[in-house]
Amino acid sequence: MPDGGDALTLESHESIHKVEAAAWDACAGTDNPFVSHAFLAAMEDSGSATAKTGWLPQHLTLKRADGALLAAVPCYLKSHSYGEYVFDWGWAEAYQRAGGQYYPKLQVSVPFTPVPGPRLLVRPGEDLALRRRQLLDGLLQLARLHKASSLHITFLSAAESEAATEAGFLPRIGMQYHWENRGYASFDDFLAALASRKRKAIRKERAAATAAGLTIRALAGPEVKPRHWDAFHAFYLATVEKKWAHDYLTREFFHLLGERLGERVVLIPTGGRSPGR
Repeated sequence: MPDGGDALTLESHESIHKVEAAAWDACAGTDNPFVSHAFLAAMEDSGSATAKTGWLPQHLTLKRADGALLAAVPCYLKSHSYGEYVFDWGWAEAYQRAGGQYYPKLQVSVPFTPVPGPRLLVRPGEDLALRRRQLLDGLLQLARLHKASSLHITFLSAAESEAATEAGFLPRIGMQYHWENRGYASFDDFLAALASRKRKAIRKERAAATAAGLTIRALAGPEVKPRHWDAFHAFYLATVEKKWAHDYLTREFFHLLGERLGERVVLIPTGGRSPGR
């Protein structure tokens, strides 16, 4: 692929470890930890996102002839539609009723993480529009190579969605609810912005929690101990069981997250009056 006289190479990798961590993170930036090399590696190393679980890594990279990484995409070849938080079962059923084979499909996403953020990762200083177009073209080539039924990019940024739409992709619109601090100086300021009924309900709930003797703490970095990750994993399993879902995230994943991204993690545990809990 020519670019101003420089030969560029598109390559897919069946492990994030095939890409040098510092080079990947130079493209991913520091604003969104979910696309960091450490987070994606924890997914793979823990056995959470692997070929065995239906998430075969196919991370795409764009390099110059000298080996410099210019752009990258977290990408997976999927044999099912679980763990994406975007349900396309209707599409799969219709595709197969028409005589097609919906799986495998190519999925650009962060596994099990419905958090919007960058997906077409471009190193600062590069021509952003050009590199995005080249990555999208590379993804289409990769889909054809694997004879995938379709290519999906989920929870991408608005600018990336616009670039993909211009490249001929069909946009899907979802809805999420996000809380934003609109200049509240205190919790009472937040309550004052609510309707009286909602304000009273929240105060009643907080009073009940106080009466129960619960304490809420924020733990970060070295304050988060292995026992906290074990408890968090137990809560995760309890949630999965209630939702009749699949427990993709292993206990090891949470411990690897603490080891590799501990300084970027905040846990909010609640417990009794004992400060040791």
